[in-house]
Amino acid sequence: MMRQCPGKQFRCTSHVEMPEDIFAGAKLLQDDQPRPATASDVVALSAALSGNTHCNCCTQSASPLYERNMADHESAKLDHDNHLLLDQSLVRLPHELLRKNFRSAHVVVERDKEAIKRQLREATIKGLNGNTSRDDVLKSLDNIIARGKKLRTKLGACQTEESRLFQQTEARVKHLGQLQGLHTLDDVKYEGWSHARLDRLLVDYLLRQGYSDTACSLATERNIADLVDIETFVAMSRIQNSLRKGKSVAEALAWCADNKKELRKLNSNLEFSLRFQQYVELVRQQTPESQLLAIAHAKKYLYPYQQAYPKEVKQSCGLLVFTPNNPGNPQYAKLFSDDRWEMLADLFTRTYNELLSLPSIPLLHVALSSGLSALKTPACHSHTSGQGVNADGDVDMAGSTGSIGDSSGGAATFATESYTNGRMCPICSAELNELARNVPYAHHSKSHVDHDLMLLPNNRVYGLERLKNHAKKQGIEEGKVKDLRGRDVYDEKDLKKVYIT
Repeated sequence: MMRQCPGKQFRCTSHVEMPEDIFAGAKLLQDDQPRPATASDVVALSAALSGNTHCNCCTQSASPLYERNMADHESAKLDHDNHLLLDQSLVRLPHELLRKNFRSAHVVVERDKEAIKRQLREATIKGLNGNTSRDDVLKSLDNIIARGKKLRTKLGACQTEESRLFQQTEARVKHLGQLQGLHTLDDVKYEGWSHARLDRLLVDYLLRQGYSDTACSLATERNIADLVDIETFVAMSRIQNSLRKGKSVAEALAWCADNKKELRKLNSNLEFSLRFQQYVELVRQQTPESQLLAIAHAKKYLYPYQQAYPKEVKQSCGLLVFTPNNPGNPQYAKLFSDDRWEMLADLFTRTYNELLSLPSIPLLHVALSSGLSALKTPACHSHTSGQGVNADGDVDMAGSTGSIGDSSGGAATFATESYTNGRMCPICSAELNELARNVPYAHHSKSHVDHDLMLLPNNRVYGLERLKNHAKKQGIEEGKVKDLRGRDVYDEKDLKKVYIT
């Protein structure tokens, strides 16, 4: 489903068709504090986006330019490359997980293979020498068989995970292949594909915000379980909660141990930071036993990194002198602060995303930002920037008392007025107007404004040809023009040529 902005002079210069999923999640993004999302919230939001929404603020006059632009939209071609920009992680993540699964299986096989060979060799030597009883030899063989069974169980789990990832990859390649079979935005099949992508973006956003149950319900209801990475984000969320709420580094350290080689390649300081926090917690207890444990911990896990992190290692030495209630120095007070748990959770999240080649921000944010930028025009915030637009799309450059940073309710008032006047510009809506305020304007390689723009003495801009036609209809003498919005009449010699830059 597409949102079309047919455009008109100076009001909409983009004439860009954007998929409707760029408008998804506006309500979710507006809240400073997350609230528990429900399946009904997501379904209602998705359903609200399924209708046709046009930028009617740009369709007040049916000019030939408008008709031509509508014809261009009707024959719009689908740009497959641009659509796939948001979907790179869709196939990349299963590939990374397959590599990780293969490495895990390889490590298990190599380790257990050498152990089984060693045990078998020892049992053979004992049996040939005759120094060991028959029961001891049989016991050694039983141990070898038991180890082999454990190896088979581990490899079975790796095989199950591999099959799941192959199934996901097949479903995702098929999903992207459907897009390659579409050639125009007006294709009926594109609407279904666009809705599926919208659902994927919503599930991705919910998972990143910690609403795992809601995300699972939506994925199951829309039958897109193979197109989203629920297990990956649930695992990340579990470790995040153990750091933020549980104030425990055990799960995070276990994850670091499983990915030790990859973290070393990334030159990550996550494991050192977690070990440092362990040291801080030991010092916090302020007992003789904990002090000795802290020193032993520092010798084992912190001092080996004194070349890489000299400042932190020195602080660990000085920390023994201070207490949580009387840190004495602001630097050491920060080390005892509970804010470090939030810092560790954020550091883990960044490392987790980097390791698995995941985007650092929700894809919904990326899609929404690009859509806001594509549809945003100066007129959408003219109620605060001091500019106005008349019914014909001409810009009023006269100043006003409002300021761009003023958010005291003017946006909501303007958005309400835009709907009551029959204008349905998405950027002018109450949900998206404030979100789009700090988003940059899109770069437009082609201009669709009048080629003969003139600046009136009252700082309003119109096309000269339209000014002359209006003056002729009003019966004004030749050589004079009249403001299309007001009653002021000016000599043509008082007009100034305006150039688009």
